[in-house]
Amino acid sequence: MTIEYTPGPLLDAARSTPTALWNDSADPDELKQSISFGGVGATCNPSIAYTCINQRKDVWLPRIAELAEKMPEATESQIGWQVVRELSVEAAKLLEPIFDEQNGRNGRLSIQTDPRLARNAKALADQAEEFSKLARNIIVKIPATSVGIKAIEDATHRGVSVNVTVSFSVPQAVTTGEAIERGLKRREAEGKDISTMGPVVTLMGGRLDDWIKIVAKRDNLFIDPGHLEWAGVAALKRAYHEFQARGLRARVLSAAFRNVMHWSELVGGDLVVSPPFKWQKLINDSGYKVVNRIDEPVAPEIMKTLESIPEFVRAYEPDGMTPEEFDTFGATVRTLRGFLQADADLDTLVRDVIMPQP
Repeated sequence: MTIEYTPGPLLDAARSTPTALWNDSADPDELKQSISFGGVGATCNPSIAYTCINQRKDVWLPRIAELAEKMPEATESQIGWQVVRELSVEAAKLLEPIFDEQNGRNGRLSIQTDPRLARNAKALADQAEEFSKLARNIIVKIPATSVGIKAIEDATHRGVSVNVTVSFSVPQAVTTGEAIERGLKRREAEGKDISTMGPVVTLMGGRLDDWIKIVAKRDNLFIDPGHLEWAGVAALKRAYHEFQARGLRARVLSAAFRNVMHWSELVGGDLVVSPPFKWQKLINDSGYKVVNRIDEPVAPEIMKTLESIPEFVRAYEPDGMTPEEFDTFGATVRTLRGFLQADADLDTLVRDVIMPQP
């Protein structure tokens, strides 16, 4: 594949720093443009997958009808998830040359496990293994919940490159990074190859921002609202440096963009940033001059504000929450509910194709 690169801050960062750019969508048209910005991977989730299918109805609605005919006993969910598989495989092909060039470290397409399996570690690991075989450059998302931690270690041990998701805090990132490490070490001890595995641990910085803002409003906190834009950045910087100090081999991944700092403040780190394409376009059109800022601490006055909020402290300190507390953390519950709703929306879309309203 010949790539015509688009000059700009994203390409500058990709070429001059170890910071990798992944596209936050499996839409092939967006992914092609992201690759031109220096993108070397892609992430996805149930909400994004539903959006991709909904935006390309001319392609996917006829395919849904075709699948329904070929799979007469399949449920709406089974048909919908087959479309997600096919969408992912299509996008993964675009990244294969990068995957080969970088020996599996990048060039990966994420597909997320079914959120309805979130209470069953074996089911999550089994589906992760199945998804990983759809294409050789697939990376599979598993949630950072108490159950997910077990599935993450199990799937890693089976040889699945895992992308941890539903993760918003330093304790979630560290705990799941250590689970991946245990899985890698178990494979190594058994003489199994890990040379082309490329695990990442997502920290959804923007969703942490969202939750801390909800908490501040709920608790009637009198604070500078601008400081709340830095919660995710602070957690991402802390998680990155914890991974470096602990020698964890998975990379941190920044996702759920709410502002350009979720990219600019992390540039220079050996990590992944995964903005939606609209944010990539904004950044690349900005004329911003790339500066390595990963080691620049968040301003003391901002940290003072954030650390006055107990819910932020829970998300910022490596031991701020137990795995059981991950499950009831506000951002976790809100995000899992959103993903479950996206699954339901996909079921409805399939239903409207195979059983239209008379």
